[in-house]
Amino acid sequence: MKMNKLKFLGLFAFIAILSTSCSDDDDNNVTQPQTIADIAIAGEDFSILETALTRTNLVATLDGTTQFTVFAPTNEAFNTFFSSLGANVNVNNVDVNVLKAILLNHVVSGEILSTAITASTYVSTLSPFSSAANSPTISMYVQKAGNVVTLNGGIDSKGAVVTTADVDASNGVIHVVNRVIQIPTLVDHVVDNPEFETLQTVVTSSAQSAVLTALSGLTPTAPATLFAPNNAAFATALGTGGFANGASDAAVTKVLQYHVTTAGNVRSSQLTNNQIVPMFTDPTQNTTIILGTNTVDIRDTASNLSRVFQADIQASNGVIHGVNRVLQPAL
Repeated sequence: MKMNKLKFLGLFAFIAILSTSCSDDDDNNVTQPQTIADIAIAGEDFSILETALTRTNLVATLDGTTQFTVFAPTNEAFNTFFSSLGANVNVNNVDVNVLKAILLNHVVSGEILSTAITASTYVSTLSPFSSAANSPTISMYVQKAGNVVTLNGGIDSKGAVVTTADVDASNGVIHVVNRVIQIPTLVDHVVDNPEFETLQTVVTSSAQSAVLTALSGLTPTAPATLFAPNNAAFATALGTGGFANGASDAAVTKVLQYHVTTAGNVRSSQLTNNQIVPMFTDPTQNTTIILGTNTVDIRDTASNLSRVFQADIQASNGVIHGVNRVLQPAL
């Protein structure tokens, strides 16, 4: 009886050891989760992206545990972009600082699955507006219609369309895109958002070419802040009884200038209550900032209040705050 018991215990120990060994073998055969960098390096259609990440020392950033969403351009997308820069431009000779800024314009903090994207929203990329410490980062306009996700206006603008969504990685998610997403200017952001369609129409009209030239001429070192009225705001201002109804081209120019401040890249966090903000009219006319509980209003020369409904749309040459009323200067 004792011998049988010893044999049983010995058999049990053998099975336990065998089970542990098999379990270890199974663990060794399990495919380990891939990081965003791993997927980019392994993908045949991401060889240019791999080279770009290596040149800009961004591989380590996307190979860690911090969660990111990456909009990954294909080789064809990169080739199209480089061709637009010049006949002989490629991933190996393009300015590395330009390349890094472009790559970071495709990266967003946190994991954003396509199912979490709303009809339209802004997200902040990792591409810095300037080299200053704690610089704000460039905004990306994201739209979704059905299952189609469009970024910064799509290929008709300087953006892209997601062709393959939700490629899972251990440190986030990849969405494959069909174009390189270029860094938007103030004018680009206005053009890309349908809420600013009337503003786009007015600014790009032949009568306002000087205003468009001035906006397009802004640079990262000489930026401006644009208070951008939405379509409903223009419908009121230009409609029957609106202050701009029947206004001359010169008056419209002054109205547009009254929405651009000469104070530089002014983010909402930099605004203070009763702050006087000079605008780009000639001669200069001011607006006044009125801060409430979680609200920002701009008071114009007619004492009307225009509310900011979308703050801090960051572009390469300034920042936009969407407003719900056209600001009225002295005409």
